[in-house]
Amino acid sequence: MNTQAPKDEALEIRTIEQIPLNERHGRASQLFTIWFGSNIMLLTIATGLLATLVFGLSISWAIAALVLGNLVGGVVMALHAAQGPQMGVPQMLQTRAQFGSRGSLLVVVIVVAMYTAFFASNMVLGGQGLANLTGLNETLCIVVIGAISTAGAIFGYKAIHAMAGVMSVVAGAMLVLAFVMLLVFVDVPTGTWSAGGFSWAGFMGTVSLAALWQIAYAPYVSDYTRYMPRDTGVRAAFWATYWGCVLGSIIPMIFGTVLGAAFPDLDTVTAVREGAGGAGAIVLLVFVVGIGTTNAMNLYCGTLSVLTIGQTLRPKWEPRSGSRTVVALVLFAIGLGLAQVGKGDFLTNFVNFMLLLLCALVPWTAVNLVDYYLIRHGDYDITALFRADGGIYGTYNVPAIGCYIIGILVQIPFLSNALYVGPVAEALNGVDVSWIVGLAVISPLYYFWSRAARPATVSGVVGVEAA
Repeated sequence: MNTQAPKDEALEIRTIEQIPLNERHGRASQLFTIWFGSNIMLLTIATGLLATLVFGLSISWAIAALVLGNLVGGVVMALHAAQGPQMGVPQMLQTRAQFGSRGSLLVVVIVVAMYTAFFASNMVLGGQGLANLTGLNETLCIVVIGAISTAGAIFGYKAIHAMAGVMSVVAGAMLVLAFVMLLVFVDVPTGTWSAGGFSWAGFMGTVSLAALWQIAYAPYVSDYTRYMPRDTGVRAAFWATYWGCVLGSIIPMIFGTVLGAAFPDLDTVTAVREGAGGAGAIVLLVFVVGIGTTNAMNLYCGTLSVLTIGQTLRPKWEPRSGSRTVVALVLFAIGLGLAQVGKGDFLTNFVNFMLLLLCALVPWTAVNLVDYYLIRHGDYDITALFRADGGIYGTYNVPAIGCYIIGILVQIPFLSNALYVGPVAEALNGVDVSWIVGLAVISPLYYFWSRAARPATVSGVVGVEAA
């Protein structure tokens, strides 16, 4: 692996290789700003809007469900963040240590599809917002938002951190302004505060959606901590990431719940502009710009994951910034196609995608966290991760792959969404507890299965840091 420090400070040269100690930089506080700033955007508001508009909850019950889901899901997400400073590699590459060099492709391919879909979803909302503000053609606006996001992904780590740092201040201020306008100066329709009610199906659906919002960051959260100094500390990385992402998500989601109750007949973009009253145009503009930051993060992760797939199939390949640029442009084109197909019934497509996605992410996160914290205690042979045969981790790890498949299967009876309602969920009147069951079953199963399958003489090899 190349250990020479990059000369270009603007363009990130490195991709999926381990970050050498002499290039580590940054403070834990930067993890707060990147996650706080990147979450204040239209898609977060749209997620909160679903609680009252789709799940039919009252504002108070919607807020309770969103807070609970974010707090719980945030724990899972932030535990992954602490892995970055210790290992210095992207999250999906580190998955080889659990699933094997080839077995990891099962998860990485799903992650690429997931973040391409997120990229497309954000392009739709951003494009609609820009079209609302400018009167330009919606498709053209979607392309513009996608192009801005792609530029951020091409320039890489430092550019994305800088963008999110600015947005944490600017978008945070606009969110406060939006709340003030909505609660003080806007005459919301009669019945807004008494609309909706309570149902266990709606409450748990909202909790699941909020938890997934956090868990969906897990496959790339350590991508944004891998340049941090190794002595950053697990607790510092965890809490800065946790509160940045949780607070940055809960506050705009609460704004969305009120918009859903007040303007049920409006789309997300129009509801934001109406809800912010006289400041609607400037608030919407900032939230549209904010999408560029978050979408750059989605595309950056998807790109690193594609490069991980390529390096898995061709172990001697060492991708650089040029490879990241080409892959980012290809994913941009694919995301643009998905955006055009799915923009017609955006909210329905988005909620169904999110709830099904939870089924695929839960068993992976259970395997990864149990392996990192309980089995290997952060000790990994980094060199082995880049070997074709997987080194001590092998090509295929049966316990991890088996638990992943079992984790998906065990959740199916508990699923409840517009596409499928499992028999157990039906017996529970539509309440979806699939992700809770998945975590509860797979975490201990992987722990005991993996311990039984590992040679007694192998207790984990300390990662070799490139210097």
